[in-house]
Amino acid sequence: MARICAVCGKGPSTGNNVSHANNKTKRRWLPNLQTVRVLGADGQPTRIRVCTSCISAGKITKAPARKATAPGQG
Repeated sequence: MARICAVCGKGPSTGNNVSHANNKTKRRWLPNLQTVRVLGADGQPTRIRVCTSCISAGKITKAPARKATAPGQG
């Protein structure tokens, strides 16, 4: 499962950790991805990984909450 937003395509970026002695080691910054249930093109809910900036911007339509089942029914 790739760490890429399904909406905007945002993925990991690279850079360096820099110590006080100016030693540099490679590192990665990962996007803040959340798995959300969204309505697909066919109207059925599916799960996709979306970055929080797309969720905040309203670029997705969340699926309605599932109905809770009564105790002992599920």
